[in-house]
Amino acid sequence: MIADIWDKVGRRGGTRRSSRHDRQHHCPGTSLCRGHKKRIGEAEAPFDFAQERLGRSRGGLTAKLHARCDVRGRPLTFALTPGQAHDTQGFGPLIRMIADWIDALLADKGYDSDAVRDTLTSMNVEAVIPARRNRRNPAAHDRGKCRWRNQIERLFNKLKNWRRVATRYDKTAESYIGFVSLASVLLRLPFVHDA
Repeated sequence: MIADIWDKVGRRGGTRRSSRHDRQHHCPGTSLCRGHKKRIGEAEAPFDFAQERLGRSRGGLTAKLHARCDVRGRPLTFALTPGQAHDTQGFGPLIRMIADWIDALLADKGYDSDAVRDTLTSMNVEAVIPARRNRRNPAAHDRGKCRWRNQIERLFNKLKNWRRVATRYDKTAESYIGFVSLASVLLRLPFVHDA
């Protein structure tokens, strides 16, 4: 039926459509609307992926959000690294902010490295970090305290309720961290009257 209609339309115009698909335009081309010409010296600056903490990983351009929370799962500090960066790169900025306030640091296997453990030992902080599977000399950790790691997982689950946090649409790292901070303030509001 559609082929018959196109045959009739093609005959009336004098030429026949070369495409059989009804959604293809018979003479595609560029738009006749043209943008303004850039003046001399008005060229755009190249986008700096490293400065905006964007990096290539399996899913494309992404960023990793590192967070710290207290025992009750309330957000305290955040750090942002490029997507391809190892987890230990987010450890430095977070530990500088909290060095004097903690007795133990609970983290997942991604933070298991000798440098992280040495830093925590020099600060007299207990490292509750499970050893990686391929580690030759696995370090012991307190399994009872390790169960409290679910607080940070719950925090990320609550933060990802905001779509803007879960899928980073922000071009700049400053605006992304700003919205994450706003979302964390909203998460802390129910706890204000408990103190």
